[in-house]
Amino acid sequence: MPEIQLGAHTIRSHGAKVARVHMHDWFVLLFLVVMEVVLNVIEPFHRFVGAEMMDDLKYPLQDNTVPLWAVPIIAILLPLSVILIYYFVRKDVYDLHQAVLGLLFSVFVTGVLTDAIKDAVGRPRPDFFWRCFPDGKGVFDAVTSNVMCTGLKSVIKEGHKSFPSGHTSWSFAGLGFLSWYMAGKIRVFDRKGHIAKLCIVVFPLLVAALIGVSRVDDYWHHWQDVFAGGLLGMTIASFCYLQFFPPPYDDDGWGPHIYFQMLADSRNATQPDNINGLRVPPSEIENVRVRSRSSMGVSDDNNYNYDSNSDLNEMESGRRH
Repeated sequence: MPEIQLGAHTIRSHGAKVARVHMHDWFVLLFLVVMEVVLNVIEPFHRFVGAEMMDDLKYPLQDNTVPLWAVPIIAILLPLSVILIYYFVRKDVYDLHQAVLGLLFSVFVTGVLTDAIKDAVGRPRPDFFWRCFPDGKGVFDAVTSNVMCTGLKSVIKEGHKSFPSGHTSWSFAGLGFLSWYMAGKIRVFDRKGHIAKLCIVVFPLLVAALIGVSRVDDYWHHWQDVFAGGLLGMTIASFCYLQFFPPPYDDDGWGPHIYFQMLADSRNATQPDNINGLRVPPSEIENVRVRSRSSMGVSDDNNYNYDSNSDLNEMESGRRH
């Protein structure tokens, strides 16, 4: 394998080349962003909510402990800052590109799946009563006993998006990817028993878990919503990381697949596979070597065995005659 040189693959020298290879991935990512916007604009399914169901949906309506604007900062900008710091230390655009692409795919694939499920399920939030009836006076259909909400349409719309938790899924998608990334970079599974490394890797997951707990404490979600959101986000983060990087316990777990592929291509390019300036396949080179040895009177083991067998056959035929 060629010697690894730090600073040899920067954004200026190799950035455009790496981006062109994954051009179609960036177009798919842009499509996911558009889908995410559309899914947040359309009206979710309004599930039947009868009068007898309101007993479990009368939790107080209150503000978010973790506001909505903070979620992209936690799920995208925080992991991105760690990735950029590693780039400035090692100057490896292959790692930078694959990490950024993997992180964004992790977050936006999770976001699209989360909001699609939200709109399709339409589960009411624990504070749905106060969203539907801000004055505290319930109004229900006389025949079906379904709710006849009197609150703001935007607040009611948000009240039908309980399952799964978007805060939780986004947090686990971004911070879960960050945990995978750091596990590979600090070689947490190097079998040397450094628990401090494990604590570093677990910390982002703890932050994501606390964000999920806050959603239950704020009465914006049921515990099942948070559990499903965390599971969804962590699963997508794992798939996206392993698409671009080897597992952290692998010997090459510190770098992306494309980096080692580039090294392998460089190694193959330096093989002595040319004769007098002409590129010759390795099989043809081997044939040339065999013919050269034969012309010089040098025989290999197979030729030696063949000559020995011929002498024995001649001796045996002489005995018969």
